[in-house]
Amino acid sequence: MSNSNTIIAELREDVGKGASRRLRREGKVPAVIYGGDRDPVALTLDQDELFHATQNESFFASILEIKVGKKVTQKAIVRDMNRHPFKPIIMHVDFLRVSGKEVIRISVPVHFIGEEESPAGKTSGVVIQHQMTEIEISALPKDLPEFIAVDLSEMDSGDSVMLSSVKLPKGVEIPALLQDGEDSPVANAVYIQESQGTGAAAAAEAEAAAIDELGEIGEVGIPVDEEEGGEEGGEEEETKE
Repeated sequence: MSNSNTIIAELREDVGKGASRRLRREGKVPAVIYGGDRDPVALTLDQDELFHATQNESFFASILEIKVGKKVTQKAIVRDMNRHPFKPIIMHVDFLRVSGKEVIRISVPVHFIGEEESPAGKTSGVVIQHQMTEIEISALPKDLPEFIAVDLSEMDSGDSVMLSSVKLPKGVEIPALLQDGEDSPVANAVYIQESQGTGAAAAAEAEAAAIDELGEIGEVGIPVDEEEGGEEGGEEEETKE
């Protein structure tokens, strides 16, 4: 079961792009909380405190307590978060209110265990690939796990662990399996040849592809050197103009 995190927030009256930019310059994060039987409410959060909280992966799979003032506390989950493209800045957060009696859908991280002890992990030339880093689940707030543990201790070369075989905590379901019925691999173990990963195979394939391409050009009667020269000349003329 996930731990509860408390997020201190303030009510926000000014809305719009201009107001949001001013808040960010002041080290604040514009946010909104919505859902349930209440109207959406605009909030302001502290940038440093929020950024620090997001460093823990459980933050995104936990029931948060959004505390506004001294008395108002609302339970919510992170529904959406926008980050700056390259700066360590959170631009905006959307919170969704939750009720103890309503099932919620949320993505939780996957923790792989037993990988090194597995037959595949001990076999030279075999690589265990993680196909999923998180799984969307549905559960009541009280049953919400911080992560889903996937046991790879019995995995051998050529094996795959499918989504349907993952052991789930009590009260937790995977909506994708219930709705679509389509199974997907969570992890698999594949044999890698010695030449792969060294660059030798990739270089040979690239060289062969290049030779094939030049051969096809020659077959249709286009001199390679003249064609390349013509293209370069055209670019020079356009540049001069």
